[in-house]
Amino acid sequence: MPKPAEQRRRRNATVPMVQLPLEGYSGDIPEWPLQIAHPGEIDRWNTVWRHPAAVLWKQQRLELIVARYVRDCLKVEADNKSAALLKAEVRQQEDRLGLNPYALMRLRWEVVQDEVAVKRDDNVRQPARRLRAVDPGEAKAA
Repeated sequence: MPKPAEQRRRRNATVPMVQLPLEGYSGDIPEWPLQIAHPGEIDRWNTVWRHPAAVLWKQQRLELIVARYVRDCLKVEADNKSAALLKAEVRQQEDRLGLNPYALMRLRWEVVQDEVAVKRDDNVRQPARRLRAVDPGEAKAA
């Protein structure tokens, strides 16, 4: 994780970090772009599209690349002997899609919490404290 600007030795301009929502992508999940969906692919497709990086995938129209990643990933997880060569490819796809912490750092993407939404949720969850009048006579009796 890069140091904050005030702690860096070199203060020259750098490429800013792209902030991704901690809640993940909340838009409509794209249709499966390949002709045939093999067993498990649609479930994995729906799961992967809720990742924070999916916000950028959608903007960059990477549906086909993400679909190939899903297909290759499931082949590797099935532990097919023919999929042994795919393991390296899946790792590279994960890096390019920003699906691991190291890849996020290299791509200069960071997952951040929406502070405004958190404050809004805190205000909704915590009812306003109200003062109530107390009879001084009751307080002494108790």
